[in-house]
Amino acid sequence: MYGRSEQEPAPSVSPASIKMVISGGFGVGKTTFIGAISEIEPLVTEAAMTDLSTKVDDATLLPDKSTTTVALDFGRITLDQTMILFLFGTPGQERFSFLWDDLAEGALGVVILADTRRIEDCYPVLDYFESRGEAFVVAVNNFEGADTFDLAEVREALGVDETVRVVDCDARDRESVKGVLIALLDQVLLMRVSANA
Repeated sequence: MYGRSEQEPAPSVSPASIKMVISGGFGVGKTTFIGAISEIEPLVTEAAMTDLSTKVDDATLLPDKSTTTVALDFGRITLDQTMILFLFGTPGQERFSFLWDDLAEGALGVVILADTRRIEDCYPVLDYFESRGEAFVVAVNNFEGADTFDLAEVREALGVDETVRVVDCDARDRESVKGVLIALLDQVLLMRVSANA
């Protein structure tokens, strides 16, 4: 009598949204990473690379690259009825770093993609997110034909603390991308437990 009648619909609950940032240097695979897992057609802000941009952005090791992200990439994953994950990809070039603040605002954590052929492209991104105190993982995107390195060697080359997860990744493969996002969630939980200890 005092409970909800059977005909009355259950109150709708808006799902919680979680924001994650995908970052890394120029041409490291951020757009591909988001596209591999997003349940929607990703929103991308790709622009054609012009002769002028190729003089600024070294695409020597990326012969097939003809476009570059100039603002952001965006994808979405519905985890269940109560939770939606939003993925925001940053532009890789340091000249677009003024956008990073807005994209990182309110993020749960960050995936920093690394290309071992151009490991130095990671340094500005690592410095930026470390200075913000963000939870992050480093995902080494394994490009065909690139030399493979032990993850401990990559960690040393990047100067990444032992508490940060460094994982292998194939940004084209949905399961691999899913594994990276799970590693990031583990990293976030680890940081929160450590902060409360």
